[in-house]
Amino acid sequence: MTPEASAVLLASGSAAATGALGALGVWALARRSIPAALVAAPLVVNLSVAAGVLVSARAMFISEHDVSLVLLVVAAAVPVALGYGLLLARRLHRLDRAAADRAAEAVATRERDAQVEAHRRDLVAWASHDLRTPLAGIRAMAEAMEDGVEPAGGSYPARIRAEADRMAAMVEDLLALSRIHSGALTLRYERVSVADLVSDALATGRPLAERRGVVLDGRADGTVLARLDAREIGRVLDNLIGNAIAASPAGGHVSVTARCEDGDAVDGGAGLGGTVAVVRVSDSCGGIPEAVRERMFQPWWRGDSARSPGPGEGSGLGLAVVRGLVEAHGGRVGIVNADGGCVVEVRLPQG
Repeated sequence: MTPEASAVLLASGSAAATGALGALGVWALARRSIPAALVAAPLVVNLSVAAGVLVSARAMFISEHDVSLVLLVVAAAVPVALGYGLLLARRLHRLDRAAADRAAEAVATRERDAQVEAHRRDLVAWASHDLRTPLAGIRAMAEAMEDGVEPAGGSYPARIRAEADRMAAMVEDLLALSRIHSGALTLRYERVSVADLVSDALATGRPLAERRGVVLDGRADGTVLARLDAREIGRVLDNLIGNAIAASPAGGHVSVTARCEDGDAVDGGAGLGGTVAVVRVSDSCGGIPEAVRERMFQPWWRGDSARSPGPGEGSGLGLAVVRGLVEAHGGRVGIVNADGGCVVEVRLPQG
C-alpha cells in the first residue's frame, strides 16, 4: 500500500473515530436538550474534519507551517458551524412554539365548544321545564273559559296575557343568554348618554313600581357618556330595576344613580383603568346572605330550592343576562348589602 493510501486510511479512521465519539456525545446531549444538540452537531463535524486533516498532514510529512495553515482554515470554519447550529436550534424552537400554540389553541377551542354545547343543553332543559308551567296555566284557563267556568270578574284574559308576557320575556332572556354563551352576540357601539338610558329605564319600570307600591327614583351626577350598545345596556338596566322592584316590599324604595368614576378606584386598585361610567341600583330587600349573592348571577338561580317560578316571578335568567352583557362590554357587575337592602353596581368603560 502506498504511503498516500495509508495516510488517507489513517485520516479517514481518525475522522470516523472522532465523529463517532462526537455523535455519542451529541446523542447524550439530545436526551437532555434538542436545541443544545443541534448547536453541538456542526461543531462535532468540524472537529472530525480537523482530526482527519491533522492526521493526514502528519502522515504525509507536510511541514509544520503548512499544517498550521490548514488547521487555521479549519478553525475559521468553527464560527460558521456554530452559527449554523444556532440557526437550527432557533428554527426548532420556533417550530416547537408554533406547535405548542396550535395545540393550546386546539385545546381551548375544544373546551370552548364543550362549554357552548353544555350551555345549550342546559338552556334547552331548563327552558323546556320553565316554559311548560305558564303554558299549562294558559291551557287550563283557556279550557275553563271554553267550558264556561271562568271565575266571577272575568280575570282569566288578563292572567293569560300576563303569563304570555312572562313567557315572551323568558324567551327574550333565553335568546340573549344563548347569543352570549355561543359568542354570537354583536354589539353596536355608539356614544350615548348613560343618564338618558337611566331615565328611559325608570320610565319603563315606574308602572310596575306603582302597582307594587314601591317608590322608584333616580338621578345622574353630571354628564355621563360612554361608548356602548344602548339597546343591550338598556336591557341591563330594565332587568336590574325590575328585579329591585320585585325584591322590595310595599312602601320600599328603589333608587338608580349614574356617575363617572376613576376606573382604578376599586378592588385595591385592580380596576378597569381610565374613567368608567358607574350605575348603581339599590333596593329595600332587607339584604341577601353572602352565599346567595355569590350565586345570583348564575342562570336559573332564584335563591331557593324551588325549580318552577311562582306567580309573578321571573325565569332566573335576568341577572345572568346582565352579567353576560356587562362583561361583553368589558365591564363588571357586582352586588353588596347596604342600608337595609342590596346595591347592584355596574361599571362600564367609557371607551
